[in-house]
Amino acid sequence: MRQSIEQPYIFDGAMGTYYASRAVNPVSPCELANLYDPATIVSIHREYISAGCQAIKTNTFGANRISLNRDFETVREVICRGYRLAEEAVRGTQVQVFADIGPIPGDDTADIGEQYQEIVNVFLDLGASHFIFETFSSADDLLEVSQYIKDHNPQAYILAEFAVSPEGLTRMGISGHQLLEKVWQWPSIDACGFNCYSGPSHLLEYIKTFDIRDKIISVMPNSGYPTTVNNRIYFNNSKEYFAGKMLELARQGVAILGGCCGTTPAYIRETVARLKGLTVGEIVQKTAQPQAFRVKVPLENPLTDKIKQGKKVLAVELDPPIDTDIDFFMEGAQLLKQAGVDAITIADCPLARARVDSSLMACKLKRELDITPIPHMTCRDRNINATKALLLGLSIEGVNNVLVVTGDPVPTAQRDEIKGIFSFNSAVLAGYIRNLNETVFSSPFNICAALNVNARNFGSQLQRAQKKIAQGVTMFLTQPVLSRQAVENIKKARQELNASILGGILPIMSHRNACFMNNEVAGIYVAEEIVEQYRDIPREEAHRLAVEVSIDMASQIYDYVDGYYLITPFKRVDIITAIIAGIRNLTV
Repeated sequence: MRQSIEQPYIFDGAMGTYYASRAVNPVSPCELANLYDPATIVSIHREYISAGCQAIKTNTFGANRISLNRDFETVREVICRGYRLAEEAVRGTQVQVFADIGPIPGDDTADIGEQYQEIVNVFLDLGASHFIFETFSSADDLLEVSQYIKDHNPQAYILAEFAVSPEGLTRMGISGHQLLEKVWQWPSIDACGFNCYSGPSHLLEYIKTFDIRDKIISVMPNSGYPTTVNNRIYFNNSKEYFAGKMLELARQGVAILGGCCGTTPAYIRETVARLKGLTVGEIVQKTAQPQAFRVKVPLENPLTDKIKQGKKVLAVELDPPIDTDIDFFMEGAQLLKQAGVDAITIADCPLARARVDSSLMACKLKRELDITPIPHMTCRDRNINATKALLLGLSIEGVNNVLVVTGDPVPTAQRDEIKGIFSFNSAVLAGYIRNLNETVFSSPFNICAALNVNARNFGSQLQRAQKKIAQGVTMFLTQPVLSRQAVENIKKARQELNASILGGILPIMSHRNACFMNNEVAGIYVAEEIVEQYRDIPREEAHRLAVEVSIDMASQIYDYVDGYYLITPFKRVDIITAIIAGIRNLTV
């Protein structure tokens, strides 16, 4: 591998998009073509070699159990055949074969690290000594797996690439600058850079913001922006334009170049031709130009300011309407303001049922009633682009508190028609907002999150909360406290979490309501002794009991919270104002 900037090292281009257009009867996913259409895969490798590339990637990007939805024996066969096909293609040439490993889709419970190791073990057994980890959205697991490779083959060469948007953020909201700064500190990674997601022009401008002197950087962009025709994605971009940008990247000192989605052997051939005359003197040797940022003047945040003063705050949740009749919502908010509530929280389509958008309602409350709103923001209905657009709008409107939640799943019967997004979870969303706080917003958001004090394994909840704090969360709103165990869990949270806590208070309105909560609402538990208090009592007595029990719960957690998060039942703002009056007496 090249270790200086005297001449760029050229990789091949896309496999997946090119295979889909090139094969007579394309296999999907394309990694399975290693088993069922090997001749086409070898032919594509040879086309790239003929175009002049110095390295090809094995057709194994998605070769893992989750992406292929196969057992590991099948994954092993796909990897072995893919590596051997690449070896067959380069036989008799000086072209290097890189074992290609893409990100493994997973969640907090999946042992992703072990899955990477089992994939790496197959490649190592095949004799692989060059590895490329591409299109990653975070550096999680890369240190461990790269060190694992080096431990088993100290001479191995490892390239890590991240996929960033034109503004330099991965789909998980992590800055490309943060990722490269981290990876540069790891001896187990020999080179790093960016691929996919963005076209050559955007990655060229982004690279100019880095100081890459004495560093081996790779850039393998998409051919440009895709278009969709008959539900298929096409890249109708010019190979001449692409190659011109590759030349400019090389002049910036980028050491490794190649192509990703939409590129073909023609793109690589044109790139090789453009770079052939590049001289050392043409390569720029300069530090990155510092980015100019406006001086940030944070807006006032009465909610957090009051907590800093040691005062208890009161936040009340009002569900937005299911139609265009918002009179109750606005009148209720006005009554709560008069009662001295510090903030109104607004759910984001709770139970995955459409309601008026929580962010739009937050802006209306802020503008018309001058109330501090906390719109909920779920990960269910928006991708990262839509989320950023919404946050920008909220910031412009002066809304600077947001509650991030993963969101309720879409009911089973609707899933064929309505698809949830869920491309990230609440911790990732919090990290994304934190990054925007540091780089984009003139006034940062106070990032709130949920804490389930009714979980059976509350230790796991505390671990998740710690991860959220690491991602920028500074305030937790808890699920309703309606049992002795929930009170104890609030105490544990106060001891272990370095964040503000608003204790959840939900008035139980009847025996039927209590049974419904226990059986049909996730995250809520009403103690049996409370349920029994409601049995066979008249309505008015039940309402009096709702206030009494709520104030009692508030009293029990008073010393362990920074305030209260009251949830309005059945539009009964009068019940909430009565509870507020009782809570105020706790301070006397």
